[in-house]
Amino acid sequence: MYYQLYEMNHAMMAPWRAVADQMRLAYSNPLNPLSHTYFGRSMAAGLEVLERATRRYAKPAFGLDETVIDGKTVSVHEKIVWQRPFCNLIHFERCLPAGHRPDPKILMVAPMSGHYATLLRGTVETLLPDAEIYITDWVDARMVPLSDGAFDLDDFIDYIVQMLHALGPDTHVIAVCQPSVPVLAAVARMEEDGDPLSPSSMTLMGGPIDTRVNPTAVNRLAEERPIDWFRDNVIMPVPWPQPGFMRLVYPGFLQLSGFMSMNLDRHLIAHKEFFAHLVKNDGDAAEKHRDFYDEYLAVMDMTAEFYLQTVETVFMKHALPKGEMMHRGRRVDTTAIRNVALLTVEGENDDISGVGQTKAAQTICTNIPENMRMHYMQPDVGHYGVFNGSRFRREIAPRILSFIATNGRGEKTVPRVVKGGKSASGK
Repeated sequence: MYYQLYEMNHAMMAPWRAVADQMRLAYSNPLNPLSHTYFGRSMAAGLEVLERATRRYAKPAFGLDETVIDGKTVSVHEKIVWQRPFCNLIHFERCLPAGHRPDPKILMVAPMSGHYATLLRGTVETLLPDAEIYITDWVDARMVPLSDGAFDLDDFIDYIVQMLHALGPDTHVIAVCQPSVPVLAAVARMEEDGDPLSPSSMTLMGGPIDTRVNPTAVNRLAEERPIDWFRDNVIMPVPWPQPGFMRLVYPGFLQLSGFMSMNLDRHLIAHKEFFAHLVKNDGDAAEKHRDFYDEYLAVMDMTAEFYLQTVETVFMKHALPKGEMMHRGRRVDTTAIRNVALLTVEGENDDISGVGQTKAAQTICTNIPENMRMHYMQPDVGHYGVFNGSRFRREIAPRILSFIATNGRGEKTVPRVVKGGKSASGK
């Protein structure tokens, strides 16, 4: 009944939250003389902290309306190009300048781990000037009716294969965190089947390929308890009146609680500093706090079957690195990957996927030629720094784009001999 109690508590707080918001507006109104006093600013700040602490955060928008290409600002439009009950594939369609050569196609597989795909907004924004970006926009499981069926790890892999088929040849796939395992499995299946639409390259970033390497607190939690404990304690039916009423899920608020408890002191300090910034009228610092927590506190539910299968396969049995992972009754053979280039990226201070866990993909994909593989570890960044922030923009993104450009299967420029014996560039 925890989920129902959570919903009831949220409903009971709604009128108090509304009152707090109205009082905040009153205390911060410049026509109110108290708004110019320390007391008035403190009251407004405290009321905003209360309102935000009890709010349900809706799915954020990507908000990427424009980008810069060839020194020109061009408009960007979101377009759903592929759709299934549990996922929409969004294309960030750019209005390219005349004469601009085609950029590489990138399928960005966002994690299904409690947060929305908008967590990768900064990743998309950084790569958008140089690539056609498609991103998996996973649907909150509590919004999917039971009549639409189940969704597990096998379905996740199927979705990836179907999306690669929809996007066509010479597509590059980037997996951030959790989807590194199903993406690698999908590529292995496609290569084993001789699929001509297998991606040109795959980039795995901060993913739990082999969680036996430098296990983190998240890894140890999964290993300390049997799968039945997770089934009995964290799986709950979606309460009425949500569209997914009675669907068994792993609630997003539980996932969020787990993440926040790992760094509780950091979050408490952040909110204390937020209060101080509001009192001091430090608008820029306060807005940065709002932007981060509007994203971080917006969570979604995962289907029970997907969550349990992922915990058991990835974190308990370590099935992929052992060569024991199954998909639709067939073993996933990573040695079958021969034609897909592999880039693995890690963060030195990653406390979610420890150093070496993603690099393990390089070890189990034994038949990828050496000139088609690369590993990079970014110093001084944690898990989120692997795919977002200044170091990602400055150090990691250029390496990804260079790797993709080097390993594209499209028409490439090659040297040819011309009259006089000199070398020129031709096709």
